[in-house]
Amino acid sequence: QVQLVESGGGLVQAGGSLRLSCVVSRSISSANALGWYRQAPEKQRELVARIISDGSTFYADSVKGRFTISRDNAKNTVYLQMNSLKPEDTAVYLCYTDLTLTYRGRYWGQGTQVTVSS
Repeated sequence: QVQLVESGGGLVQAGGSLRLSCVVSRSISSANALGWYRQAPEKQRELVARIISDGSTFYADSVKGRFTISRDNAKNTVYLQMNSLKPEDTAVYLCYTDLTLTYRGRYWGQGTQVTVSS
């Protein structure tokens, strides 16, 4: 069983910052990838950021230069630092991980709400 628990969401004014955390119940040291999607009402789920095993990162064009993804293998945690937030960043943010070895597969967190007011 693999569980992911997100935290750090909330209500913030435009221009503000939040840091999301996602703790994985199993070791992420051999994870192929960890990342964050977001789901806004009546919109498709969007990949926001991803970090893969070699440390390479991907960001959606809409968040480049504002968001930073990082991982701490010792804490089995992936972070999403979000700066210069905009109202259009409002969504439920879900973390995921692609694990290998014993727990091979993709696993999701339950999501954390981020609301940016104008």
